[in-house]
Amino acid sequence: MDLTTIAKSAKKAGILLSAAGTDRKNNALKAVAEALRQNSAEIIAANKQDIEKAKAENLAPALLSRLKFDEDKIEGVCRGIENLINLEDPVGKTLYAVQLDKGLDLYKTSCPIGLIGIIFESRPDALVQISTLCLKSGNAVLLKGGTEAANTNQILAGIIYEASVGASLPENWIQLLQTREDVQAMLGLDKFIDLLIPRGSNEFVRYIMENTNIPVLGHADGICHVYVDDQADINMAVKITVDSKTQYVAVCNAAETLLVHKGIAAKFLPEVKTALEEKNVELRGCEETRKIIDIKPADEADWSTEYLAEILSIKVIESVDEAIEHINTYGSHHTDTIVTQSQTIAAEFMQLVDSANVFLNASTRFSDGFRYGLGAEVGISTNKIHARGPVGLEGLVIYKWKLLGSGQIVADYSGADGKKFTHKKLKKEFHL
Repeated sequence: MDLTTIAKSAKKAGILLSAAGTDRKNNALKAVAEALRQNSAEIIAANKQDIEKAKAENLAPALLSRLKFDEDKIEGVCRGIENLINLEDPVGKTLYAVQLDKGLDLYKTSCPIGLIGIIFESRPDALVQISTLCLKSGNAVLLKGGTEAANTNQILAGIIYEASVGASLPENWIQLLQTREDVQAMLGLDKFIDLLIPRGSNEFVRYIMENTNIPVLGHADGICHVYVDDQADINMAVKITVDSKTQYVAVCNAAETLLVHKGIAAKFLPEVKTALEEKNVELRGCEETRKIIDIKPADEADWSTEYLAEILSIKVIESVDEAIEHINTYGSHHTDTIVTQSQTIAAEFMQLVDSANVFLNASTRFSDGFRYGLGAEVGISTNKIHARGPVGLEGLVIYKWKLLGSGQIVADYSGADGKKFTHKKLKKEFHL
């Protein structure tokens, strides 16, 4: 079946899925979680094939870590699905209601986006998270995973399809694409695909954005910062820095640069160096940093590099204003955190740092759809469109305007003697 036919069938399924009630969608999610657990042995076997092939091809350690999909990860995605079931259905909400005139009521109601095309990296858990989020939000989905996870993705997509269709969802609502050529073909399917979400390198995401007429949501690099202010608690700053960098290095919300106020650098840097080196982190620093601790030199390229590995660049700065300037210049507008006991400095930082996620006294690793209570995420958006930050259910719906009349025509409201609109706010939900 050619890709246009696949997209057309998925688009049709998406229209049917958009009308599915909450119970129907939740029952399908329960069936998916149950099927994943029942088929865990087959999933793990397929994943081992992918890992062996990836090792033979010398896949980078960070990608190998993402590729692994064992019993713990299967159980993790199943718990995520169960959490998703308990979340409120984002479809059919009344977002705004106004009476234009007596018997003429206007409603703004949430609805699915339609058909979403998602191109993602080597994480099989992303396939489960993305497809189940699309299911709950009533969207059909075309999935294109990395070739390194081909066996794992194929069995996962098949299990999800069979379980959900068996639970009365429309056929073809989820489709797995197989070849690299499919990615290029997707870019021209603006007649069917309503939104593209690419997850990959900066160059790849930029290529997608520049070569399609389909709206694109996503982020490229995750160049995240920890700024330790001179009014920080040193013990807290060490804990937050270590967690931000090492809790899981191969993810987009891991810290890549540490900024340290000169007023606290002499006390803080030796302690954080010890803590990070215990986690096997390679440190690279500016000239001022290297006057205090003995580490490798950092160059200009380090400030704009997403390592996704046990490497951290460090810069000593003069003020919070310099920290803000550095982050807005070199960061990727993803996640940045400040450690300080000063509310005034924290307020300035959180107001002026131009990122989707800005934290105070907390690890950058908290920027995650599951941790936000969004039911995992299809990705993190650094765009300034309808969804920003971790994109969960609320980022997978849009809205439509529904007008309930009783025979009114615009001519009656035209001219000097025309009727007047009341524009009275209504406090009621849409229903027929």
